[in-house]
Amino acid sequence: MKYIVLGLGHFGKSLAVHLTELGHEVIAADKDLNIVEQLKDRITHTVCMDTTDREAMMSLPLKDSDAVIVAIGEDEGASLLTTALLKQLQVKRIIGRVVSDLQKTVLQAMQIDEYIMPEEEAAERLAMRLDNIDIIDSFKVSDRYSIVETRVPAKYVGMSLKEANLTNRYRVIILTTVKSTERNVNGKTVLHKEASGIASSDTLLQADDLLVVFGELGDIKKLIQKAN
Repeated sequence: MKYIVLGLGHFGKSLAVHLTELGHEVIAADKDLNIVEQLKDRITHTVCMDTTDREAMMSLPLKDSDAVIVAIGEDEGASLLTTALLKQLQVKRIIGRVVSDLQKTVLQAMQIDEYIMPEEEAAERLAMRLDNIDIIDSFKVSDRYSIVETRVPAKYVGMSLKEANLTNRYRVIILTTVKSTERNVNGKTVLHKEASGIASSDTLLQADDLLVVFGELGDIKKLIQKAN
């Protein structure tokens, strides 16, 4: 697929590099020539340009892209101007980055339905980990539902999912189990995780495994707290 990433700060750079590594064609633009030069070997195409300049933006293959991501962070004015320009140019899919409530309101007024709040989401995930040491990671699906990675509760070690009966006990769904191992890569210890596939009633819960759980956060916390 083809993506255009506008803004190569920490978030934009990481997104563009990861998309390139996943095999997608990525055009990444930033007004800082030094940043563009540093990333030219890690991203499919890099361009030095002012994303608020209409003529410059029209030089990009906007109509051929599957999505244009406005990753500009600190300069909210430039971010909004860039987004407005993309809207005027009738780009079919625009994904905006939000760093404030006001910016979110303006994007909604522009009828930008897709936006991301990386700082807020990262803070929320960290808060959840600090709130409960048994939560390894989490992802908020909606206001009600989350996906949480947690340790297998000691009470259920050695049981199958059918025996543990977690869905009926706690109103949660176990999506998969994950094995976590340490590997030595270039002299550094790296944590490697590998999912076991879609969980079934025969899936065995082992002491060192992690559970990936879907449900309401309150129900997931009950599972964690009552089972240990």
